[in-house]
Amino acid sequence: MPVSPLHSFHERLGARFTDFGGWTMPVQYEGVIAEHMAVRRGVGVFDVSHLGRFAVTGAGATEIVRVQLCNDIAHITPGRAQYTMALNERGGVVDDIIVWRFADDDYWIMPNGTNFDVILERFRAGSGVGVTVEPVRDATALVAVQGPDSPEVVRRVLGSMPGRFRVETGTFEDHPFWAAGTGYTGERGAEIAVPLAAADALFGAIVDAGATPCGLGARDTLRLEMGYPLWGQDLDEETTPLEAGLEWVVAWDHEFVGKEALERQRREGLAKRLVAFETEGRKIPRHGHALRGGASHGTVTSGNFSPILERGIGMGYLSPPYDGDSVEVRIRKDWVEAEVVTPPFVTR
Repeated sequence: MPVSPLHSFHERLGARFTDFGGWTMPVQYEGVIAEHMAVRRGVGVFDVSHLGRFAVTGAGATEIVRVQLCNDIAHITPGRAQYTMALNERGGVVDDIIVWRFADDDYWIMPNGTNFDVILERFRAGSGVGVTVEPVRDATALVAVQGPDSPEVVRRVLGSMPGRFRVETGTFEDHPFWAAGTGYTGERGAEIAVPLAAADALFGAIVDAGATPCGLGARDTLRLEMGYPLWGQDLDEETTPLEAGLEWVVAWDHEFVGKEALERQRREGLAKRLVAFETEGRKIPRHGHALRGGASHGTVTSGNFSPILERGIGMGYLSPPYDGDSVEVRIRKDWVEAEVVTPPFVTR
């Protein structure tokens, strides 16, 4: 099983590890709640080297990105990042992706780690003459600095802090770095890639500058508080962006894989709809719990305890689409009433 280039560093910090997308990654150090609160109140650093990343460069690269992904990269200028999705012909989400645009025809495509090979091969198959599709994951480490105090830490380490969804390049200890003002927590932050030779030095410098080492357990509770979907749970190849309440990710003014299916769904209506909800106290919904509202039935796709709200929060799909103000979740043997809310659960 692959390990992060920072694995030995995490061992020295006392991390506990888990299998995540086929990689051995830190799940926690001090504890999930403590790390969650460190990010919400200060700054934390995550090793996210398992996430996919590959470069697409050369004349024609922009058109390939436009065809393969449902958002339109032509809507942003070089020096920016964009959230988008790769769809199948049915409109289902093959993966949700961040794109870093460095120049007119110079991109990094950032899929989920689980889907890295699938998305890489998809771009390779769709590339034309003059376009290079080159993996960079094995040659780099990737870390995420997140929290309201992250600008101070990142500036101390790198000398600058990329703005929200802005992309920067520079030098760290005589090594190149690539960074964007992106993340998965809802807080100010940056994701920073460096060559393997600089990985330990970068992570150590960030910790020395005041960031709390955080594992993927806290990353999951943080993203859920913001209502951010997780591929493989809230998104999959049988679920469209429209059903997930993410139509804003779809740019209808260009051609892309899956567009025809989404247009048909807009005309004919949705088969299911994602709902978000809160329970009282420590009645905690979990992935796979049954969900119902009126005549609609479904399943919880993400659920956990919110350390900020101190109650259970969750998301799930109901079919047929449901628009009531309360649902019920089956927790153990009981049906527990929950209030339907509009994400994010926590306002930043």
